[in-house]
Amino acid sequence: MTAQETLNNVEKALDEIRPFLISDGGNITLLSIENSIVKVQLEGACTGCSVNHMTLKNGVEATIRKYAPQIEEVINVT
Repeated sequence: MTAQETLNNVEKALDEIRPFLISDGGNITLLSIENSIVKVQLEGACTGCSVNHMTLKNGVEATIRKYAPQIEEVINVT
């Protein structure tokens, strides 16, 4: 898979999960993809949410891996 295809697939995954985050007063922005690691920034209510780590791993990372299985990890950059 090319870098552009990976980027497109990660964006598709974020588009799928974004409505759930927005409904809770948050959002997510893709910052970069480096060496199979996706860097994102949780925004709004997601920044102070006590379960944002769980959301990141169980929601965002799982959804991204569904679209781009080569991704090893998703990290939130604050």
